[in-house]
Amino acid sequence: MSATAPQYGRGYRWRIALDAAARLATGAAAVLVIAILVIILAYMAYKGVGSLDVAFFTELPKPAGETGGGIVNAIAGSLIMLALAMAISVPVGILAAIYLSEFGTGLFAQILRFLTDVLAGIPSIVVGIFAYTLIVLPMRSFSGLAGGVALAIIMLPVVVRTSEETLRLVPQSLRDAGLAVGAPKWRVTIDVVLASAASGIATGVLLAVSRAMGETAPLLFTALGSTLWTTSLHKPMASIPAQIYSYSISPYDDWHRKAWAAAFTLVLLILALNLAVRYLTRSRHA
Repeated sequence: MSATAPQYGRGYRWRIALDAAARLATGAAAVLVIAILVIILAYMAYKGVGSLDVAFFTELPKPAGETGGGIVNAIAGSLIMLALAMAISVPVGILAAIYLSEFGTGLFAQILRFLTDVLAGIPSIVVGIFAYTLIVLPMRSFSGLAGGVALAIIMLPVVVRTSEETLRLVPQSLRDAGLAVGAPKWRVTIDVVLASAASGIATGVLLAVSRAMGETAPLLFTALGSTLWTTSLHKPMASIPAQIYSYSISPYDDWHRKAWAAAFTLVLLILALNLAVRYLTRSRHA
């Protein structure tokens, strides 16, 4: 007994030391991630806050070489193309998720899930080239329509997979209760399953929007950008990411400052969407 006690004590102390080291390593990693985010936000605020004023959000860009102006056309263009992308991707994505969750059990469902995962991993620049070939070349013009379609393709797999997982979290007992009172399968799916998963589906949609909001490459191939105010989907359309790119490669210091301000604004919008996602997720699990 006495011979084995010191050995047990050494093993116990080793496990305690290993646990402390693991806690220290994971804590340091968490602090590092937070520090990187804080540094990025602080640097963007330092470079861009000085250019944020009422004119920045309400005026059009000034001609090259002139100071002042804003990015109101880029803000409007981004919102229009995101609205179009949501109008395309959200209904299609939710319907596909309903099929995969409620009816998809065969080979076709497995292939659809696999292709959705593949689509989620396709680089955004490839999506931009595809939309350029599909829409821009036949129309012989860059357009907000092409930009919206490109963003919809990027959003679609996120909507499908998050909505499917949310629908699968609905207890089977709720479906059985609806069927037990004589409701048809489609009615149970709409009135019970979809209603129960509404907040989770909204969370997935917001995640998809935040994923697409910062994309630049597909918009350069499709919407291109514009210094004019336009709401026509058949003309080149400005967007915040494309405006940041255009300002950042210019030789004018004022445009460089506005690029930082636009980047800071875009990050704040994405941060707000992610906070909304966290709120909806917390409300769903409350």
